[in-house]
Amino acid sequence: MLLDALLIIVGVALVLWGADRLTEGAAALARRMNVPEIVIGLTIVAAGTSAPELFVSVVSALNGTPDLAVGNVVGSNIMNTLLIVGVAAAVAPMVISPSTVRKDIPFTVAASLLLVVLCLDNFGSLNICGNSISRLDGIVLLLAFTVFMTYTFRVAKSSQSSSQPQTSGSSQPVWKSFAFVVIGLTCLVVGSNLFVDSATNVAAGLGVSQGVIGLTVVAGGTSLPELATSVVAARKGQSAIAIGNVIGSNVFNILLILGLTAVISPMQIGGITLVDMTVMLLSAVLLWLFSFTKYKVERWEGGVLTLCFMAYLAWLLYNI
Repeated sequence: MLLDALLIIVGVALVLWGADRLTEGAAALARRMNVPEIVIGLTIVAAGTSAPELFVSVVSALNGTPDLAVGNVVGSNIMNTLLIVGVAAAVAPMVISPSTVRKDIPFTVAASLLLVVLCLDNFGSLNICGNSISRLDGIVLLLAFTVFMTYTFRVAKSSQSSSQPQTSGSSQPVWKSFAFVVIGLTCLVVGSNLFVDSATNVAAGLGVSQGVIGLTVVAGGTSLPELATSVVAARKGQSAIAIGNVIGSNVFNILLILGLTAVISPMQIGGITLVDMTVMLLSAVLLWLFSFTKYKVERWEGGVLTLCFMAYLAWLLYNI
């Protein structure tokens, strides 16, 4: 138990340091490539910070523990939207572009709704335990992910063609920017894996069920990269990377990670309730609504999101 506690601290330290390097490198690349920071956040940063969820979910499905895989994604998305945006907004109000409010955040809401629909095998019953995410469902999710990526790259291409070349936007060499991104992502993945393994051992030793571990401990650990990256980006005034990271990670988690996992091995849903799915969907809707207020998530709105997460966590612990 003492060794696990020590590894948790080491994992968190690696994640925080890696997040700082990743944010610095990603921002420099965006300036060099004349690409909006939101696009970098939606793609490179989101893909990197979603790597722990991908690893945990695929391995969980292959090991025959699909409730951990689904719980990991659902819990991570709830934590991303409520806790991470909430904390980041509390650090510094997050400015959100009108195009992100009109197009990117609605895509997250649509992806969440699609997952809820696919989990409802019998629309006459609100009980999703025992239902499955089939290979066909996985293909549908992957097709939706392809649409999202196509749209994102079109935005990047459009931004490049309409922007004037910048030669002084970043004094950092391109190789150094890429090195920071790679090193940062590596530290995020290694650190979060250390945290997840150690925290899961502690929780299992305390007799916590696998589904709850997926929704809380594993989801929290695999969301550490998003939390660290978004808070660091917000502190540096790069709110586009912060919000892009959250939106992109949520879409990656649902469409790519669950889609790929379901294609590899169809998943039976256990330990996850419709309440969890509803909280995931409503949290995305709440972020969307807050974003309409002056295209900014204010500190008080970040506080509301954080309180909503604490209430959900309290409900989970109450129902253990």
